[in-house]
Amino acid sequence: MFLWDPRYFIIALPALLLAFYAQWRVRSTYQKYSRQPNHRGLSGFEVARILLRSAGLDHIQVEETPGQLSDHYDPRKNVLRLSRGVGQSNSVAALGIVAHEVGHAMQDAVNYTPLRIRSGLVPMVTLGSWLGPIVFFVGFLLSGFTGSTAVAWLGLFLFAGTVIFSLVTLPVEFNASSRALQLLRTYQLADGRELQQTKQVLDAAALTYIAALAQSLSTLLYYVFLLTGFSRRD
Repeated sequence: MFLWDPRYFIIALPALLLAFYAQWRVRSTYQKYSRQPNHRGLSGFEVARILLRSAGLDHIQVEETPGQLSDHYDPRKNVLRLSRGVGQSNSVAALGIVAHEVGHAMQDAVNYTPLRIRSGLVPMVTLGSWLGPIVFFVGFLLSGFTGSTAVAWLGLFLFAGTVIFSLVTLPVEFNASSRALQLLRTYQLADGRELQQTKQVLDAAALTYIAALAQSLSTLLYYVFLLTGFSRRD
Protein backbone atom coordinates (compact mmCIF):
# COMPACT_ATOMS: atom_id res chain seq x y z
CA MET A 1 0.00 0.00 0.00
CA PHE A 2 2.68 2.50 1.00
CA LEU A 3 4.49 1.88 -2.30
CA TRP A 4 1.98 4.10 -4.10
CA ASP A 5 0.60 6.20 -1.26
CA PRO A 6 1.98 9.76 -1.59
CA ARG A 7 1.26 10.36 2.10
CA TYR A 8 3.89 7.77 2.97
CA PHE A 9 6.56 9.64 1.04
CA ILE A 10 5.59 12.92 2.69
CA ILE A 11 6.07 11.35 6.12
CA ALA A 12 9.12 9.27 5.19
CA LEU A 13 10.99 11.71 2.94
CA PRO A 14 12.99 13.53 5.68
CA ALA A 15 14.21 10.21 7.11
CA LEU A 16 15.01 8.90 3.63
CA LEU A 17 17.06 11.99 2.78
CA LEU A 18 18.88 11.67 6.11
CA ALA A 19 19.68 8.02 5.31
CA PHE A 20 21.13 8.97 1.92
CA TYR A 21 23.20 11.73 3.50
CA ALA A 22 24.44 9.41 6.25
CA GLN A 23 25.56 6.78 3.73
CA TRP A 24 27.32 9.42 1.63
CA ARG A 25 29.07 10.84 4.68
CA VAL A 26 30.24 7.42 5.85
CA ARG A 27 31.67 6.55 2.43
CA SER A 28 33.33 9.91 1.86
CA THR A 29 34.81 10.15 5.38
CA TYR A 30 36.04 6.56 5.31
CA GLN A 31 37.60 6.96 1.86
CA LYS A 32 39.31 10.17 2.93
CA TYR A 33 40.93 8.79 6.07
CA SER A 34 41.51 5.26 4.77
CA ARG A 35 44.20 6.79 2.56
CA GLN A 36 45.98 8.47 5.46
CA PRO A 37 48.45 6.29 7.42
CA ASN A 38 48.48 6.63 11.19
CA HIS A 39 51.68 8.07 12.62
CA ARG A 40 52.75 4.79 14.26
CA GLY A 41 52.16 2.71 11.14
CA LEU A 42 50.11 0.09 13.03
CA SER A 43 47.68 -2.15 11.19
CA GLY A 44 44.14 -2.66 12.39
CA PHE A 45 44.98 -6.15 13.65
CA GLU A 46 47.95 -4.79 15.61
CA VAL A 47 45.84 -2.01 17.13
CA ALA A 48 43.16 -4.54 18.13
CA ARG A 49 45.65 -6.77 19.95
CA ILE A 50 47.30 -3.82 21.71
CA LEU A 51 44.00 -2.41 22.94
CA LEU A 52 42.53 -5.75 23.97
CA ARG A 53 45.67 -6.64 25.89
CA SER A 54 45.77 -3.20 27.54
CA ALA A 55 42.11 -3.54 28.56
CA GLY A 56 42.69 -6.99 30.08
CA LEU A 57 40.71 -8.71 27.33
CA ASP A 58 43.36 -11.12 26.05
CA HIS A 59 40.78 -13.92 25.88
CA ILE A 60 39.02 -12.22 22.96
CA GLN A 61 40.07 -13.59 19.58
CA VAL A 62 40.67 -11.35 16.57
CA GLU A 63 39.64 -12.73 13.19
CA GLU A 64 39.28 -11.54 9.63
CA THR A 65 35.76 -11.39 8.19
CA PRO A 66 34.64 -10.98 4.57
CA GLY A 67 33.10 -7.79 3.21
CA GLN A 68 33.75 -4.08 3.43
CA LEU A 69 33.14 -2.28 6.73
CA SER A 70 31.69 -5.51 8.11
CA ASP A 71 33.71 -5.12 11.32
CA HIS A 72 31.94 -6.17 14.51
CA TYR A 73 32.33 -7.68 17.95
CA ASP A 74 30.52 -10.98 18.59
CA PRO A 75 29.67 -11.17 22.32
CA ARG A 76 28.40 -14.75 22.00
CA LYS A 77 31.80 -16.08 20.93
CA ASN A 78 34.08 -13.38 22.34
CA VAL A 79 35.46 -12.67 18.89
CA LEU A 80 36.34 -9.34 17.32
CA ARG A 81 36.04 -9.60 13.54
CA LEU A 82 37.74 -7.13 11.22
CA SER A 83 37.30 -6.77 7.48
CA ARG A 84 40.46 -7.06 5.41
CA GLY A 85 40.28 -3.38 4.46
CA VAL A 86 40.44 -2.43 8.14
CA GLY A 87 42.47 -5.24 9.71
CA GLN A 88 45.33 -5.02 7.23
CA SER A 89 45.25 -1.24 6.91
CA ASN A 90 47.44 1.17 8.85
CA SER A 91 45.08 4.07 8.18
CA VAL A 92 43.59 6.62 10.55
CA ALA A 93 40.14 5.27 9.61
CA ALA A 94 41.18 1.78 10.72
CA LEU A 95 42.31 3.19 14.07
CA GLY A 96 38.85 4.54 14.81
CA ILE A 97 36.92 1.52 13.58
CA VAL A 98 39.04 -0.98 15.51
CA ALA A 99 38.95 1.06 18.71
CA HIS A 100 35.17 1.34 18.39
CA GLU A 101 34.78 -2.44 18.19
CA VAL A 102 37.10 -2.86 21.17
CA GLY A 103 34.79 -0.41 22.92
CA HIS A 104 31.95 -2.89 22.36
CA ALA A 105 34.10 -5.66 23.81
CA MET A 106 34.67 -3.51 26.90
CA GLN A 107 30.93 -2.90 27.19
CA ASP A 108 30.37 -6.64 27.13
CA ALA A 109 33.03 -7.20 29.78
CA VAL A 110 31.37 -4.77 32.23
CA ASN A 111 27.79 -5.84 31.39
CA TYR A 112 26.91 -2.44 29.99
CA THR A 113 23.13 -2.25 30.44
CA PRO A 114 22.07 -0.79 27.05
CA LEU A 115 24.13 -3.48 25.29
CA ARG A 116 22.37 -6.20 27.29
CA ILE A 117 18.98 -4.71 26.50
CA ARG A 118 19.81 -4.49 22.79
CA SER A 119 21.02 -8.10 22.72
CA GLY A 120 17.81 -9.21 24.43
CA LEU A 121 15.71 -7.39 21.84
CA VAL A 122 17.32 -9.12 18.84
CA PRO A 123 14.90 -12.11 18.65
CA MET A 124 11.84 -9.87 18.92
CA VAL A 125 13.16 -7.38 16.36
CA THR A 126 14.18 -10.11 13.93
CA LEU A 127 10.59 -11.36 13.97
CA GLY A 128 8.81 -8.03 14.14
CA SER A 129 10.78 -6.24 11.42
CA TRP A 130 9.44 -8.51 8.67
CA LEU A 131 6.27 -9.95 10.23
CA GLY A 132 4.98 -6.65 11.63
CA PRO A 133 4.39 -4.91 8.26
CA ILE A 134 2.73 -8.03 6.83
CA VAL A 135 0.35 -8.39 9.78
CA PHE A 136 -0.35 -4.65 9.72
CA PHE A 137 -1.35 -4.45 6.07
CA VAL A 138 -3.33 -7.69 6.17
CA GLY A 139 -5.15 -6.36 9.22
CA PHE A 140 -5.68 -2.96 7.61
CA LEU A 141 -7.19 -4.52 4.49
CA LEU A 142 -9.42 -6.78 6.59
CA SER A 143 -10.60 -3.80 8.60
CA GLY A 144 -12.46 -2.57 5.53
CA PHE A 145 -14.63 -5.70 5.73
CA THR A 146 -14.76 -6.33 9.47
CA GLY A 147 -14.65 -2.77 10.79
CA SER A 148 -12.03 -3.87 13.34
CA THR A 149 -8.41 -2.67 13.32
CA ALA A 150 -7.25 -5.08 16.05
CA VAL A 151 -5.06 -7.15 13.71
CA ALA A 152 -3.53 -4.01 12.21
CA TRP A 153 -2.68 -2.70 15.68
CA LEU A 154 -1.03 -6.03 16.45
CA GLY A 155 1.17 -5.61 13.38
CA LEU A 156 2.00 -2.08 14.47
CA PHE A 157 3.10 -3.24 17.93
CA LEU A 158 5.22 -6.00 16.37
CA PHE A 159 6.96 -3.44 14.18
CA ALA A 160 7.38 -1.02 17.09
CA GLY A 161 10.15 -3.27 18.38
CA THR A 162 12.39 -1.99 15.58
CA VAL A 163 11.94 1.56 16.84
CA ILE A 164 12.82 0.52 20.39
CA PHE A 165 15.84 -1.41 19.08
CA SER A 166 17.06 1.59 17.07
CA LEU A 167 16.58 3.84 20.09
CA VAL A 168 18.55 1.55 22.43
CA THR A 169 21.27 1.23 19.79
CA LEU A 170 22.15 4.93 20.03
CA PRO A 171 23.66 4.92 23.56
CA VAL A 172 25.44 1.64 22.77
CA GLU A 173 27.14 3.11 19.70
CA PHE A 174 27.83 6.54 21.20
CA ASN A 175 29.39 4.96 24.28
CA ALA A 176 31.55 2.63 22.18
CA SER A 177 32.84 5.63 20.21
CA SER A 178 33.55 7.53 23.42
CA ARG A 179 35.50 4.54 24.75
CA ALA A 180 37.35 4.30 21.42
CA LEU A 181 38.65 7.86 21.58
CA GLN A 182 39.63 7.42 25.23
CA LEU A 183 41.54 4.22 24.40
CA LEU A 184 43.45 5.84 21.56
CA ARG A 185 44.28 8.81 23.77
CA THR A 186 45.26 6.79 26.84
CA TYR A 187 47.57 4.40 25.01
CA GLN A 188 48.93 7.11 22.69
CA LEU A 189 47.97 5.31 19.51
CA ALA A 190 46.77 8.55 17.92
CA ASP A 191 48.08 12.11 18.20
CA GLY A 192 45.82 15.12 18.63
CA ARG A 193 45.18 15.56 14.91
CA GLU A 194 44.45 11.88 14.40
CA LEU A 195 42.02 11.88 17.31
CA GLN A 196 40.02 14.61 15.60
CA GLN A 197 40.07 12.64 12.36
CA THR A 198 39.01 9.37 13.97
CA LYS A 199 36.20 11.28 15.68
CA GLN A 200 34.98 12.38 12.25
CA VAL A 201 34.94 8.73 11.12
CA LEU A 202 33.02 7.64 14.20
CA ASP A 203 30.59 10.57 14.03
CA ALA A 204 29.81 9.68 10.41
CA ALA A 205 29.09 6.08 11.41
CA ALA A 206 26.88 7.25 14.29
CA LEU A 207 24.77 9.24 11.86
CA THR A 208 23.70 6.00 10.15
CA TYR A 209 22.18 4.79 13.44
CA ILE A 210 20.31 8.07 13.84
CA ALA A 211 19.02 7.68 10.28
CA ALA A 212 17.90 4.11 11.02
CA LEU A 213 15.91 5.36 14.00
CA ALA A 214 14.35 8.12 11.89
CA GLN A 215 13.34 5.65 9.18
CA SER A 216 11.73 3.14 11.54
CA LEU A 217 9.99 5.94 13.43
CA SER A 218 8.61 7.51 10.23
CA THR A 219 7.20 4.13 9.14
CA LEU A 220 5.59 3.65 12.55
CA LEU A 221 4.06 7.13 12.35
CA TYR A 222 2.64 6.29 8.94
CA TYR A 223 0.99 3.17 10.36
CA VAL A 224 -0.50 5.24 13.19
CA PHE A 225 -1.68 7.84 10.65
CA LEU A 226 -3.51 5.16 8.65
CA LEU A 227 -5.19 3.63 11.70
CA THR A 228 -6.25 6.91 13.27
CA GLY A 229 -7.55 8.06 9.89
CA PHE A 230 -9.60 4.87 9.62
CA SER A 231 -11.00 5.41 13.10
CA ARG A 232 -12.02 8.99 12.28
CA ARG A 233 -13.89 7.79 9.20
CA ASP A 234 -15.84 5.41 11.40
